[in-house]
Amino acid sequence: MSNKESSFSVEHFYDSLSSEYHFVYADWYESMEIQSKKLDRLIKENSIQSSKTILDCSCGIGTQAIGLAKLGYKVFATDLSSKSIERATFESEKMNVPVSFDVVDMKELEQKVAGRFDVVLSCDNSLPHILEDDDLVLVGKNILSKLNSAGIFIGSIRDYDRLLQRKQRSTNPVVSVVENKKTITFQLWNWKEDNTYIVNHYTVKEQNGVCETTLRKTKYRAYTRKEITNCFLKAGFGKVDWLMPDESGFYQPIILARK
Repeated sequence: MSNKESSFSVEHFYDSLSSEYHFVYADWYESMEIQSKKLDRLIKENSIQSSKTILDCSCGIGTQAIGLAKLGYKVFATDLSSKSIERATFESEKMNVPVSFDVVDMKELEQKVAGRFDVVLSCDNSLPHILEDDDLVLVGKNILSKLNSAGIFIGSIRDYDRLLQRKQRSTNPVVSVVENKKTITFQLWNWKEDNTYIVNHYTVKEQNGVCETTLRKTKYRAYTRKEITNCFLKAGFGKVDWLMPDESGFYQPIILARK
């Protein structure tokens, strides 16, 4: 892999970001609680039977996994990034919340994760890191293999149907203050003709008038909801629905997929 290609490595991006990922939120712990409550409601409203076990297959530093475990779910959580898994393990132990973590690529869930689950979860726009249809179908097949017969897949992605209409160039800054140090995070997006885009993720730390800036890069594909639906149907799912934020209360559009 060339240096140019490796600079967009998903694994490298999240390994580097893991120690500072919480700055994506103004208050990570509050966001964890809010998201887990909304996901808990979605699970209960859309499960055919009582759901108790969850596989979070793109858990990052544990934002959803730890929050749902605190609500009583038995959670097994995986991620491509080993550094994110280390951070998530540390956070769950610090909060005394039992979660099992492991480093697993979403394309290898069937091979490397034992058992089946009532819910498979992938939030925070993780799926669009998969850039090709065939690879997304493969991920869908792996997710499907981990679901119980009445299980559901819940994922969240950015509203690309809307974003593709104007192809925004940046995100609004998020400001947080931890230990008297102000941190600002924001993204600049460079769009490509194939509806992929490069994210330039900036973390700016300010203390006593001195700023320290870190730039990290990764790449996404702006999938429409129809494109993701088609890939999941091709993977073998029998039914795919979408809930928009005004319906779900979640901050991103939600995909609900069943066998």
